[in-house]
Amino acid sequence: MSHERQITRPTDLAHGRQLNPAAVGWTRTPLHRTRLTGWGRTKRWEYWGVVTDRFVVGLTVAGLDYLSTCAVYVLDRRTGVEVTRSGISPFVRPGFGDDPGDGTVHASAGVGSGRVGVEIDDDEGATAIRVRATGLQVDLEVVRPGHDSLGVVVPWSERRFQYTLKDLANPVTGSVTLDGVARDLGAGWAVLDRGRGRWRYATRWNWGAGSGVVDGVPCALQVGGRWTDGTGSTENGILVDGRLHKVGEDLRWTYDLADPTAAWRVCGERLDATLTPFHLRRDITELGILAVRTHQAFGTWHGTGILDDGTTVRLDGLTGWAEESRNRW
Repeated sequence: MSHERQITRPTDLAHGRQLNPAAVGWTRTPLHRTRLTGWGRTKRWEYWGVVTDRFVVGLTVAGLDYLSTCAVYVLDRRTGVEVTRSGISPFVRPGFGDDPGDGTVHASAGVGSGRVGVEIDDDEGATAIRVRATGLQVDLEVVRPGHDSLGVVVPWSERRFQYTLKDLANPVTGSVTLDGVARDLGAGWAVLDRGRGRWRYATRWNWGAGSGVVDGVPCALQVGGRWTDGTGSTENGILVDGRLHKVGEDLRWTYDLADPTAAWRVCGERLDATLTPFHLRRDITELGILAVRTHQAFGTWHGTGILDDGTTVRLDGLTGWAEESRNRW
């Protein structure tokens, strides 16, 4: 069992600009109210990552106080074609929800042919996602089975903190339209990364996720690192048949960014998992005070994990990604 405190009742993330100490811990369902006040370091986003047997899709709506951004990435696994669209609008704040579990947001960013629009609508048990950009449309229907998710508050200080919600292994259907040609999304899974917090200017993180069915049982893997190290909080867990098993230790990451085919290994006392990539995405953005350098490997996980009761489970065949991201924002 994790040493971290499990939160079981709704709680406020912050009091004004300061972290609410009672909010530090982890949850199985969204319970944090994330209203934040103040300007300059507040970050909010909804990110959905999708991997199917035909496509990889990643989409982001983010508000960074001084700008908003909408971005979408599509990889056609059959042809190897990558398509990226992104738009930035200064001094615009998307209308993110702050109630527990509220991910509905409609936003657009950029101008002219560089404009990207994203609509995310949460309903009971499902999420509809629509992306519109030049030469690209994405339409997704995500089923939310009602299994455990992983919510975590990471405390860097009284004024710098982050709430993250990871929701994995959600079945997804839909289509991708490139240059007017619609293609079926294929069979696969969708993962939600919701963020609300007040960040330091420079941050480096690792994140890995995998979803699938192992021995006839839905399973998922959620791992992170660097940005949580030393805080007493982690975003690590194993989901088996709807039940989350929290992993409270800081994990060790091993990978080689210079080799796109190199494996990514994540291990600790309760977990030893390796991602074998089929594709490496590099995303490098330099816009003055804003800089993002992300290496994201998509692939298949293999390994083992130990559940809360000591049972060892296989994690073979989960599809997803592992990444390193360095940010100045």
